[in-house]
Amino acid sequence: MNFDELLVHLLQKGVSEIHFHAGMPVLARTNGQLQSVGGRKLKPQSTAALVAQLCSPQQKAQLEVYRQTDLAYSLPGVARLRVNIFYQRGSASVVFQAIGPYEESLRQVNLSQEYLRAFRDLGRGLLLVVGPRGSGKSTTVARLVDEINTHHAKLILTVEDPIEYLHKSKRSAVVQREIGSDAVSYEKALMGTSRQRPDVIVIGEIRDSITASVALGAAQNGHLVLSTLVAMDSAHAVKVLLEMFPAEERGAWRTLLADSLAGLVAQRLIPAKDEGRVAVMEVVSMTPHLRDLLKRPDQTAQLYELLRDPDVVGNQSFDAHLLELYRGGQVEYQTAVLNATDPARFEAEAQKPL
Repeated sequence: MNFDELLVHLLQKGVSEIHFHAGMPVLARTNGQLQSVGGRKLKPQSTAALVAQLCSPQQKAQLEVYRQTDLAYSLPGVARLRVNIFYQRGSASVVFQAIGPYEESLRQVNLSQEYLRAFRDLGRGLLLVVGPRGSGKSTTVARLVDEINTHHAKLILTVEDPIEYLHKSKRSAVVQREIGSDAVSYEKALMGTSRQRPDVIVIGEIRDSITASVALGAAQNGHLVLSTLVAMDSAHAVKVLLEMFPAEERGAWRTLLADSLAGLVAQRLIPAKDEGRVAVMEVVSMTPHLRDLLKRPDQTAQLYELLRDPDVVGNQSFDAHLLELYRGGQVEYQTAVLNATDPARFEAEAQKPL
């Protein structure tokens, strides 16, 4: 069995991640659980040979300098995979994360039609999809891009590291740039976006103050900007974003964020009732009151409380969505209680008659 055949074999079993580390057997993750595949431990020469097979000369150079790199790998007709290569104890490690078939993956996004319609029809502003790593943020962004692509005639420009979902132009024209092969860095790619005249800009991930400032600036200049951020929920996302900037500059960036932010989608993956996992979504649509609170540092506690409040118009809390998933038979009761933000309140709501 060659390397591609091994990947296909594992993916057909429902594996979401495949790990190659020197000194360990091949590891695969299914439904959140990591298990070994066979008993033979990999040698450093084996992972080095895998790196040589996967990397372009440019990616090899980046790996030498930064000791890690990201890329995408395609198995035609099966899947695309996100790949991270790094060094541990002097040997190369390779981690594959399955992206999955395009149409099937996008159908799994758990946003209601109401929110999909509202977000795809936005003319400008920053829309953030947040969550822990591996929670499906990129898939949700891809679904929003597909919604815009299907319903609007716009120019959509993506800057990704690496490109995960390949979009075919429909009503919109979709131009996709990959860091490494099409651009030197996020910073350089994003600095030129205004001259490329896009209506929608997709940034793979906001990682630092540079990408954050460009995203906010583009939103202020009339673009719709979609991006992801590693954060546990909407309140944490606001905190993480502001803390990217020096303390003495946060007042100005707080105001810019309040004026630019159009919405927040936070998601987590939890075990589904039958098999696999299902996304639980928290959704925040910005209101004038939320914008006003965001501009005022002395109202931060109230802002965070309202961001998590399901009774605020336009909001969907994690627990409200959990209740919907439980009543719809998609998750077990104990799973829902275990993952609820407020378990006692969730149990009380779940016991009320429909």
